[in-house]
Amino acid sequence: MIDLNCDMGEAFGNYAMPNDDQLMDYISSANIACGFHAGDPGVMQQTVALAIKKGVAIGAHPGLPDLQGFGRREMKITANEAYQLTLYQIGALSGFVKAAGSKLHHVKAHGALYNMAAKDVTLAKAIVQAVYDFDPGLILYALAGSKMITEATEKGIVTASEVFADRSYQDDGTLTPRSAGNALIDNEEAAINQVLNFALKQEVSSVNGNPIAVVAETVCLHGDGEHAVAFAKLISERLKEEGIFIKAPGK
Repeated sequence: MIDLNCDMGEAFGNYAMPNDDQLMDYISSANIACGFHAGDPGVMQQTVALAIKKGVAIGAHPGLPDLQGFGRREMKITANEAYQLTLYQIGALSGFVKAAGSKLHHVKAHGALYNMAAKDVTLAKAIVQAVYDFDPGLILYALAGSKMITEATEKGIVTASEVFADRSYQDDGTLTPRSAGNALIDNEEAAINQVLNFALKQEVSSVNGNPIAVVAETVCLHGDGEHAVAFAKLISERLKEEGIFIKAPGK
């Protein structure tokens, strides 16, 4: 079994993200923006309702307070600030989830916050502590082999280690920075092969062609690409052809 997760609810105001409805048909868990890097109260409510309707596990997707940069620009924040913004955003989404009669399933940091905390143990500890203080039963989604996985495990939080379908990897197992020209895998077949190699062999290849062993439970699909829906459908079909069931952790 493998989980397919996707970042959702990243519209806000007059800015629409039209793929969410269709994408929900092919994934098992949704990471819903909480208003800092994207999203707003109306979008949060709509996306929660959509996930419940489609039977998709609901996660909070806290990011840096940077709408203009979509949360993908690094900011110098203290550990306490990381704790506060994580706790605040989990609470915001949880309110809509509870009002809709459902339950929050997981937390996954977004963008630059995710990447910063993957390497910075101080930020990782702060985010993990916020999750723990809100609800120690929540699952933390984080980059396989990252500081967040280590810190959450030590804290006793259940984790879902993550790999990416359409992002390239460095030799040390970290994601290639988006500022680099080869950060994204644009070739559909290459992205599918990366997912299948992970699912069947528990490894991915670095940008230099070196195999990287990974132990992970979830694959991230990005929903904002031009062909996102078609790609999600194809990934779902190929996994099922290999006898791999798509299911959220703990479900």
